[in-house]
Amino acid sequence: MNLRRTSAVIRKEFIQIIRDPRSLGLAIAMPILLVVLFGYALSLDIDNVPMAVWDQDNSQISLDFVLNFKNSKYFKVIGCYDNYRVLEDMIDKRKILMALILDKDFSRNIRSNKTAKVQLILDGSDSNTATIALGYVNSVVSTYNANFLKNFLQRYNITNSNPIDFRPRVWFNPDFQSKLFIVPGLIAVIIMIIAALLTSLTVAREWERGTMEQLISTPVRPAELILGKFAPYFVIGFIDLLISILLGRFVFGVPMRGNLLLLFMLSSFFLTGALSLGIYVSVVAKNQLLASQMAMLTSFLPTILLSGFTYEIFNMPRPIQLITYLVPARYFIVILRGIYLKAVGLDILWVETVPLILFAFIAVSLAVRKFKKKIL
Repeated sequence: MNLRRTSAVIRKEFIQIIRDPRSLGLAIAMPILLVVLFGYALSLDIDNVPMAVWDQDNSQISLDFVLNFKNSKYFKVIGCYDNYRVLEDMIDKRKILMALILDKDFSRNIRSNKTAKVQLILDGSDSNTATIALGYVNSVVSTYNANFLKNFLQRYNITNSNPIDFRPRVWFNPDFQSKLFIVPGLIAVIIMIIAALLTSLTVAREWERGTMEQLISTPVRPAELILGKFAPYFVIGFIDLLISILLGRFVFGVPMRGNLLLLFMLSSFFLTGALSLGIYVSVVAKNQLLASQMAMLTSFLPTILLSGFTYEIFNMPRPIQLITYLVPARYFIVILRGIYLKAVGLDILWVETVPLILFAFIAVSLAVRKFKKKIL
């Protein structure tokens, strides 16, 4: 080994790195971002599970029972309501994960040595979170039966050692099958990979191969060039969407409970935005390696980490939760799981549809405006 030649190569590599500050910035920022996300923002522990309460008894005894959930770090009581329709609507919109309903004779049954009925409605579309949350509820009820009620047993001369008749009812995924939760979310991840990562190389490849100069010399307009590069990947994206649905249905047994045409229509908004974002990255980077790194950082990683696919958003710190509103996959995953598992329509999903339309419009506008027919 010749140390002189080796040191010359080392100096040359350092010079190239210094001359490309964007790649250097990505090389430094990416590990920092991952460490912060995994070490601080994301947690496999489930805290602050959003829940609603319908206390039909409204007595001191029922209030004392509900306080066990309010005072627990594992639950966050969103509010108290008085009918099933409101609770149903909140679960459909993912505002709450569970609803606790206390019978109107809750306190009277306890005082009469009878079993008081408590119903739990639990959204099982996320089987992992639902299983953990159900375990927390069982723990609270067991503790209440064993310890908290001792005062009432003595005060009212009650001999019933198990006064709470706990009746959990799991909606949408009663068997806690993880595949029913994972497969719809995977569709968003697959589309983002195909869309952003592949299209991020299209324009950059032209610059690297030296063919961009030939395109610039033609009468093709920037918008036409962008559309020409967009269309083939849009077709590929829809083929991948169809393959994912077929595999989910016939290989994994995931049922399609909602409207398939609605799923295709809303998927087109997400696919359009993701493809345009990839093209915009490619126009900005003009280098395939840098373009792939930027696409990974701006699309793939947020989809995996900050969309609710891997980790529950309500379990993240508040600043990170605010950042997730900028992640398009957050809305698309809610749409996918809503159509797949809950069979809901636009009357529920319009809240997520509007941000997807805005994302598609902004991404297309940025890609068209950024591309210029000139050699810089």
